[in-house]
Amino acid sequence: MSVRDSEIQGPAWDLSTEYASPDAPELQRDLDRATALMDEMEALAPALVDAGASSVAGASLAAGASSAAGSLSAAGAIPAAQGMRKLADEAEVLLRNVGVFANCLLSVDSCDEAAQVLNGRLQNYRQRYADLLQPLTQFCDLADEPTIDAYLGDPQVAPSAFLVRHARERRHELLSLPEEGLVNGLSQDGIQAWGNLYDQLSGTLSCKVLVDNEHREMGLAEASGLLQKPDDRLRRNAWQAINEAWEGHEETCAAAINAIAGWRLELCRKRSLRRPVHFLDAPVHMNRIHRDTLEALLQVSAEHREMAQRAARLQAAAYGKTAIGPWDSRAPAPVISEDQGPGIAFADAIRLIADAYAGVHPEMGDFVHMMVRNRWIEGSRGNSKRPGAYCTGFAKSRTPRVYTTFTGGASDVMTLAHELGHAYHSWVMRDLPESQRSYGMSLAETASTFGETLVRDAMLQQAGAPQARLEVAWEDMSALVTFVLNIPTRFEFEKGFYERRQERPLRPAELKSLMSEAWNTWYGDAVSEPDPMFWASKLHFYISGLSFYNFPYLFGYLFSLGLYARRQAEDTDFYPRYVALLRDTGRMTAEDLAERHLDTDIRQPEFWRDALGALAPRVNAFEELLQQAGRAPAA
Repeated sequence: MSVRDSEIQGPAWDLSTEYASPDAPELQRDLDRATALMDEMEALAPALVDAGASSVAGASLAAGASSAAGSLSAAGAIPAAQGMRKLADEAEVLLRNVGVFANCLLSVDSCDEAAQVLNGRLQNYRQRYADLLQPLTQFCDLADEPTIDAYLGDPQVAPSAFLVRHARERRHELLSLPEEGLVNGLSQDGIQAWGNLYDQLSGTLSCKVLVDNEHREMGLAEASGLLQKPDDRLRRNAWQAINEAWEGHEETCAAAINAIAGWRLELCRKRSLRRPVHFLDAPVHMNRIHRDTLEALLQVSAEHREMAQRAARLQAAAYGKTAIGPWDSRAPAPVISEDQGPGIAFADAIRLIADAYAGVHPEMGDFVHMMVRNRWIEGSRGNSKRPGAYCTGFAKSRTPRVYTTFTGGASDVMTLAHELGHAYHSWVMRDLPESQRSYGMSLAETASTFGETLVRDAMLQQAGAPQARLEVAWEDMSALVTFVLNIPTRFEFEKGFYERRQERPLRPAELKSLMSEAWNTWYGDAVSEPDPMFWASKLHFYISGLSFYNFPYLFGYLFSLGLYARRQAEDTDFYPRYVALLRDTGRMTAEDLAERHLDTDIRQPEFWRDALGALAPRVNAFEELLQQAGRAPAA
């Protein structure tokens, strides 16, 4: 390995500021403290259980009204509810901190035995915490408005007002307290176990990739890194090897995805006693958007599908093809110049991102450098690393961490810029009450996608040589294709799968067919062939804690474009408005946030049409660039 190659790989992160190891004394102290807090919660629970039972007996849940007896009982439980909230907040921070630590260790080394043991131990803590929280949840959902007003009158509880009132919108779905406890208890070895199985499989699975006429065995994360190489044959070989590895476990994956969806659908049926509960109700509510906002977003994406397909065909033409392959989703720009380096060094990527962020405000650039200085970024390579990238954070110290596998590709730079956007979002909210620091997935993608756009445009301004300009424009088109074609493809598949899963589990062949249909619907003739195993290789379909982890990316992409346009128009006034918007994401719906900070109604298609329509000149400019390089498609 040359010096240059060694510089490409990113650093390993430092987790020791939280805990020295999975069996560290300070970690056990946090778990002991969490246990003591839950003991106190358990002592308060009877008062809330009695209040909840009285409220259920004396309330018309469909109308949301309580009887006098129910109101009196609930009102008498207000001190217990307030005490429970304070205890729960502290316990949650401790349990989440330990959980993040275990997950970070397993992400880097899925075979870490001590981390696996710790993760297993946490199941009992999480289950007990969830069970103890149910009486408070039912109190907040079932109590009448005067009681809730009094409950929120405590200064330490008041910051949770938005979460309480937002949750009450789904109060019609509540089961009885024993039933909710049963759901939580069974979920550990039910839906969560299936998600854990997939995580373990994805971290330990290996494949054999044909590289330079020699088959090399490697982990999925390393093989995925080859999808960013300029060699079209190598990318295809890596894609085929990854899919062959998953096909060897397709029955396991089918069992997992069917079990996860079946669990959710059965819960929807159980929760439909008062009015029907649709499988999209939970993800839409979790993302804090309205269903009509989602429908407007998808409608406008379908209207602009041809524009995105055109971008994909242009990318294919740059490689001398008529259509892209599913292995091209992370392909770099083709080489049109002999002056090529071996890749982008991690330090160079950081400087590029920091400079682009600083273009909005110096504080943003300083933040990027701080992340590196504190070793809060994981970018190393390893056979046991899990694939993908994410941003997480430690609840106690309120410090973010970014996970990725940096291999020097331009898309790696975009991924790093994306995850650092998440981290910055968390950073500007670090002083807020804990109950105001969580936000919906759709709004979570705002800062991350905004960061990507910043980096792309900064790179374009700096690019002088044709190859450099092509690489920047290429990333722009890749984002358009990913967000407007690939993300809706995922949604189309998942929606179709859930509709069919209501009748029976689907066999692997049926899942492949459904996945291929979704690819063909959205990509059309812009793709040479679909990716039938995408349902197995995409970990987003197996996240036990949430479903439909796809449309938030499309929302964030287009919402950030609208935000980016405001930045160009407002100049010096933008940064404080941007930070204010990010800080409000934990205490508003997306619709209210857009109305307050952007003065727009995102439930209407016009906002989304404006955002997507603004991309047409970028596609035209990309085609002109290809024509100059002699890579334009044939007329």
